[in-house]
Amino acid sequence: MGGWADGRMDRWVMLVVLLLTICPSAQLPAQGVLNQFSYDNLRLSGIQLDAGILGASHLTGATIGGLRLDYGRIAPRVRLLLGLSYFHSRFDQQAVNRFEQRLDSIVNPGTPDAIDLGRISLSDIIGDIDFQFVFPQGHGITAYLGTGISVHVRNGSGTAINGTFMEDALDVITAGLNGTMGFEFNLSPAWRFTVDGRGVLSSGLRSVSLRTGIMYRLPGGREPKAGSRGTR
Repeated sequence: MGGWADGRMDRWVMLVVLLLTICPSAQLPAQGVLNQFSYDNLRLSGIQLDAGILGASHLTGATIGGLRLDYGRIAPRVRLLLGLSYFHSRFDQQAVNRFEQRLDSIVNPGTPDAIDLGRISLSDIIGDIDFQFVFPQGHGITAYLGTGISVHVRNGSGTAINGTFMEDALDVITAGLNGTMGFEFNLSPAWRFTVDGRGVLSSGLRSVSLRTGIMYRLPGGREPKAGSRGTR
């Protein structure tokens, strides 16, 4: 039994030594990826104005406009952008009717269609931070995929709900998750034309927008070389 136990112990020792040998080598690729990220190249590199159409759950179609600031590369193929957008829309009639029916069933159970809320509007001021992975396509075209987070400051309004708990329920500040896909087309060394599709998932509202815009690249906003690295 003693020999059998010693054999098992030897196998465990060999397994531990093998794991200690493999783990440092497995950490090397991860360290190599992290070494590519640097904040030294972050500076205001471009200013973009865009506008487009937006579709959202429970809302009618709306237009949306925004300002976007490109703060350069945080890694060879990853850039950081800060954005501010705004849209104003109203709840579609189906959503309003559904809510009116619920109120009727509580307040006037024997008199359907007694409540008419009229139009209910919703506006949203959106601040977002995006990380975009860029893929140069040649011939002055760049494709990108992005993800990020956003903060939404919403305001509800309507003749029937102003000053009520319904307005208070619509006036919220909430967070969201963003997904972006788009293209940039070089018009000149300084100007870019952009086409951008964006999806946002936030509390109580899901939206998809398609925007076009113009970006101006600042003279000092040249992109870093792929092999450059800064202080971590």
